[in-house]
Amino acid sequence: MRTRKTLASVVALLLLATCATASRRPGEGPPRNVIVLVWDGLRPDFIGPDTPNLVALRDSGVDFTDHHSTYPTFTMMNAASLATGAFPGTVGFYGNVLWQPEAKGKDSAGKEVDFRQPVFSEDYAVLDDLGRNLGGHLFLAGTLFEAAQKAGMRTVTMGKAGAAYVNDYRRGGTILDEKTAWPLAFAKKLQAAGVPVPSTTPLTYAKDEISLASANGNPTELKAHKRLADGVSFDPTDTEGSRNKSALQYMVSVYLDHLLPEERPRLSLLWLRDPDSTQHSYGLGSDNVRDALRSNDALLGRISAKLAELGLAGSTDILVVSDHGHSNVAAPTSTIPLRAIRAGAPGDVDPDGYSVSGLVRLADLLRRAGLTAFDGQDCTFAPVASGIKTDGTSVYPTLVDEDGSKCGKPGQKYQIGRMKVPGNLPPGAIVVAVNGGSDYLYVPDRDPETVRKAVRVLQGRSEIGAIFVDDAYRDIPGTLPLSAIQAENAAHRNPDVIASYDFDEDAAVRGARGIEYAGGLLGTSYRGMHGSFSPRDIHNTFLAAGPDFRPGFKDRLPTGNVDVAPTVAAILGVELPDAQGRPVLEAFRRFDSPADYQLAPAVVRPEREADGLSVALATDPSGKDLDASKTKYTFELRTKQLSYNGKTYTYFDSAKVQRR
Repeated sequence: MRTRKTLASVVALLLLATCATASRRPGEGPPRNVIVLVWDGLRPDFIGPDTPNLVALRDSGVDFTDHHSTYPTFTMMNAASLATGAFPGTVGFYGNVLWQPEAKGKDSAGKEVDFRQPVFSEDYAVLDDLGRNLGGHLFLAGTLFEAAQKAGMRTVTMGKAGAAYVNDYRRGGTILDEKTAWPLAFAKKLQAAGVPVPSTTPLTYAKDEISLASANGNPTELKAHKRLADGVSFDPTDTEGSRNKSALQYMVSVYLDHLLPEERPRLSLLWLRDPDSTQHSYGLGSDNVRDALRSNDALLGRISAKLAELGLAGSTDILVVSDHGHSNVAAPTSTIPLRAIRAGAPGDVDPDGYSVSGLVRLADLLRRAGLTAFDGQDCTFAPVASGIKTDGTSVYPTLVDEDGSKCGKPGQKYQIGRMKVPGNLPPGAIVVAVNGGSDYLYVPDRDPETVRKAVRVLQGRSEIGAIFVDDAYRDIPGTLPLSAIQAENAAHRNPDVIASYDFDEDAAVRGARGIEYAGGLLGTSYRGMHGSFSPRDIHNTFLAAGPDFRPGFKDRLPTGNVDVAPTVAAILGVELPDAQGRPVLEAFRRFDSPADYQLAPAVVRPEREADGLSVALATDPSGKDLDASKTKYTFELRTKQLSYNGKTYTYFDSAKVQRR
């Protein structure tokens, strides 16, 4: 691996003036309360007229202007980083979709999970199943919540299923997510107050320990999204608003009306699934995303007002962070142009229209190249998102399962057949865990030649961007080892290959800059996605305000999601020995400041580029449409290293493919 510093500079910072009203350093003096508020998928450039409360918090506190998500930029991967302050190689967790075939158990609805297939981990029961299979250690690093609880602090985590729960997966505090209320005494206390609980709550407990009231309903139900006339594709012209508002309002109300005033938690994490879920369905820049932002902002306003009402505003720090950024799912318009939406269906080519491309089923591409690949999915039908070419024909033609032998239902429309993982995998098999902006490839027999062939296929597809491989295969041309992005795990929990999809951070759909290809998840036709190494996905939001943070300060040093837990730990005065991030000392009102920070951006490239390729375009999955001018493949991984007090912290900015 070769590293070339493109810029090396020493950022000399003046010692921060001590605020006259600050009489304590973080972790000392009167106890502080901390609320970590996660706006899932919030890009910094979406903070504006729709979010006046968030603007006010940013302007009154600290705006971290060069903040970084953990790659791969998935929700559950970043939930792990926010929980531990560590990267995936140290945590040993790689959500969202994982392949752990030895696990056994049920999901939160009481349904048996087929762990032979890759599984979606945003479910507390699935996470428990995975943890049991790993000897009770879902994470190989300690969490912030464990540290706070060990110090005798009350904690609360609530919000999005899986993401909120995993921060306190050992259940040491109070938990309310979309699937359950924990512990039993808390669930029953809500019921006694006439407050409903998530409808699957009884399944968390032994039989007859708790039952639902007749009027309980499902307060965390996520409403159905509007589709186009094909019944599959999300309708980006819909203006009925976020379908997640009522569930989020319910959970925040429980927090404000019951948990905050009655339990007075020292540490709270509230994970709002918007704007992410609405961006997935309707795309960035849509009216419904603006509605989601406005709804979240109103919740922030309620939280601030309640803190003031309870007399807690002066002792509470609020940190607002997103787990990742977001991009629109689309191929370059030179390959597959945007189209108008008319009468519930794609219409004419329109440069101001909507994406009709971008979803990729990687296992199908690997099979077409002669490899043995499975992804655990049934037949898929995505007539818009899988691509409509310039001439109006589909990248994948629509097929019909006449007798039900291919998809299980006579007359079912499909474009790509089922690829379930069999009980006995053949030699040379590849299991693809479809995740969105990056996909995971597992090679069960760890055959280097299989990995080499798979990488060669990936490098020959225009949809694929940067490729990272287990360190055992680091000699493959055109790749970097997982250790280069701190994703190699000593216990080999990591996939064999992580393939990021290609992106264009400047291309726009409906005025929202940033597009990317994405792995196609079963039953979805997502218009927005994340998970890639695009700077639009990597550069996310981090704001902080309260008694411990400098007012009106723009922090231009690099920070990351791995820094959030160490920062909170410093405020609470607890230890987090496994953290790889840093407390953001420069943002505190009073602290013992380092004399200076040394900032060294760098570019890392594979030792050797791949050569002799034929690059297939996204317009033909069989590889017949080629760009004959491109025969070489490599990529650039852009990083920053920040050093002070004898320690160095690494931040990853982007990884962009280069074909020539």
